[in-house]
Amino acid sequence: MEHIIYEERRLSFFEKYLTGWVLLCIGLGIMLGKVFPQVAVTLDKISIYQVSIPIAICLFFMMYPIMVKIDFAEVIKAGKTPKPVILTLVINWCIKPFTMLAIAWLFLGLLFKGWLPGMEIVKGGAKVELFRSYIAGCILLGIAPCTAMVLIWGHLAKGNDGHTLVMVAINSLTMLFLYAPLGGWLLGVNKMPIPWQTIVLSVVIYVGLPLLLGYYSRKWLIAKNGFKWFEEKFLHYLTPASIGALLLTLVLLFSFKGELIINQPQIILLIAIPLFIQTCFIFAISYCLAKWFKLPYRDAAPSALIGASNHFEVAIATSTILFGLSSGASLATVVGVLIEVPVMLMLVRVCFITQDWFKKPEDKHG
Repeated sequence: MEHIIYEERRLSFFEKYLTGWVLLCIGLGIMLGKVFPQVAVTLDKISIYQVSIPIAICLFFMMYPIMVKIDFAEVIKAGKTPKPVILTLVINWCIKPFTMLAIAWLFLGLLFKGWLPGMEIVKGGAKVELFRSYIAGCILLGIAPCTAMVLIWGHLAKGNDGHTLVMVAINSLTMLFLYAPLGGWLLGVNKMPIPWQTIVLSVVIYVGLPLLLGYYSRKWLIAKNGFKWFEEKFLHYLTPASIGALLLTLVLLFSFKGELIINQPQIILLIAIPLFIQTCFIFAISYCLAKWFKLPYRDAAPSALIGASNHFEVAIATSTILFGLSSGASLATVVGVLIEVPVMLMLVRVCFITQDWFKKPEDKHG
């Protein structure tokens, strides 16, 4: 039945014009942040260990429809296929942090240095060149692989949800061990703090809770009403809920930073350029390696998307601990948040256009 993935299906109204809805929600979020800044600031402050509660609620409604669709037999099968897992680990921990450092230095330390402000006082009273602070923020993004939103991107690209879940679980565990030593080395910080609470809480809220509820509600609903009802009726109403939650997340994210975007558009643009190039570059490397490894499209797409995306909550938490909330490093991590959704949706579209490059499950050769 796997070949159904490759057939054209009817897109919902939201899915068909998703790019337009995204742009509309970004504009609406910026406008709300400017017109009602206090509301946005108040909502932004509702957080536990840098994990925003309003965003967490939206992400839950994005994740649950994906988790409830997963057949856990697929997860077990995915765990027995090591190639995508090896690929994502190599990309996330052996390539991505170093390309981020190189690209950030090229643009922010050399090409754009003359257009950036001079100095800043960071947490602890140290005085640093601002471009170095921006680069530090980029590095913190580069060493934090995504463990939540990538489930959305893989699902939208019609990837293997079971494999994406396995890769997310492995990256979450790996981040607990490698995040601090790798980040400390690249930043030149002797004792880099690990935002344990942020990492654990975000994984529990964004992945663990929807996974648990999805697994048990799937079993209960199928046992009660049958698989036909579950697939044709129940799931039919969940997809719009997932897309709606994604769009509401965008409105919230951009309203939180609406004032910042309007007040510092040129700085945000200069930081966004290397982050955009890094995201596309890592995606291209991952996608080409997946092709070289002869992975089917359903494994190749999420493998490339998980490498391209970042865990921005962890990056923001760490930059706040190290440099302070108003630092250039924290600003760079916020820019990572702002470009994440539009760029990842663009890459999902690239996956769709190029899926014929990859071997399909029904192919016996190639």
